[in-house]
Amino acid sequence: MSGLPSFRAVMLMVIAVLAVTAAAGGVVVLLGDDLVTTAQEPVRRQPRPQQQPEARLDQLVPTAAPIKEPVKDFGEGGPGVTSTPPRVLAIAPAAVPKQARFALGELAHVQKVIVVDAGAVKVSGTTLNLLAVDPADFRSWTPQPVADQPAVWSALARGELVADAGAMRKFGMILGAMYQVDGGPRLRAAASATLGLRGVDGLVSADVGKALGFAPGVAVLLHGQSGKISESAVRKALGKGAQVVVLDAAERTPEQQPKQQQQVTVGRPGSYLELYKASATRCPGLSWTVLAAIGQVESGHGRNNGPSSAGAQGPMQFMPATWKHYGVDGDGDGKSDIWSPYDAVPGAANYLCANGAGQGGEKLRKSIWFYNHSWDYVNKVMGIAEAYARTYA
Repeated sequence: MSGLPSFRAVMLMVIAVLAVTAAAGGVVVLLGDDLVTTAQEPVRRQPRPQQQPEARLDQLVPTAAPIKEPVKDFGEGGPGVTSTPPRVLAIAPAAVPKQARFALGELAHVQKVIVVDAGAVKVSGTTLNLLAVDPADFRSWTPQPVADQPAVWSALARGELVADAGAMRKFGMILGAMYQVDGGPRLRAAASATLGLRGVDGLVSADVGKALGFAPGVAVLLHGQSGKISESAVRKALGKGAQVVVLDAAERTPEQQPKQQQQVTVGRPGSYLELYKASATRCPGLSWTVLAAIGQVESGHGRNNGPSSAGAQGPMQFMPATWKHYGVDGDGDGKSDIWSPYDAVPGAANYLCANGAGQGGEKLRKSIWFYNHSWDYVNKVMGIAEAYARTYA
């Protein structure tokens, strides 16, 4: 999910298993703190005790066809939207009335104003600040590389999360992983992009924002002459309690932005290791190491996709009849492809979960038995999973 991170960078990420809960007590949006990426330590690598030691997870890239845009791209015209980045971001204490919107539009040097919904969710006790936007209206308010990426806007239209690249790094979020909102929907982190909105950790659609109980019409973005919009005038127009931030990124032209800030990563993990970790989040309680062990036994992580003599297909060796019931569209490209690891691995998690894998213990062993009706197979998978857990601890 274009622009995949390097394998080494992926392996250096701090992986945090995140459980998302709705923030209590209304909207809590803090704009004052910059995102900070914490120091990370490399994962220890030890010889694997399997028969194919050369098939190291961190060196394997899923062997699917090149990334394709979703079947139905969102937004007319695709690339060509002119970016008009916000110079000022403000959060009002309540919905901004029409009169205040008109007053903001009349301020000196202001050329455009947009008002969107905003709110906060908690991720393992950590607050994520999100804007809930209409993809068609908000597209031009993002940096040009983001505006030019149709898959970002298709993801929003599907009700998925577009996370800020800094938030992905800071919180150890996994591209393609599912995050459960307490009392709300599960959100898939479908894309990562530098949004240029200080204090904002991501975007969801307006419909998702409503489902999460976000406050309507409290976030204001203004575009105009760089460095000229008066912070005090904006604060006066919005009233007491408004938070106003002049966006430093707006002072730079696209040519001045660091190259890494221009990257947009959409839809897909960059290695089998990340793919197994992202897919396991579809089944709370299921360890990614079990998926990795099945992937090793079935196809050597995509090195031998079949079909087998029994007719099993793809990197996770599904029978077509089973795939028909449990296959998923893991990367949001509009189809569930038994041959694509981006679909097959989360499909395996879905199948295991349907058979109780998330409950662990004997339920987990039984779910693996359903995958292949052999207790020797179960023992082999569990042994490899334990070896992966030791190697990648």
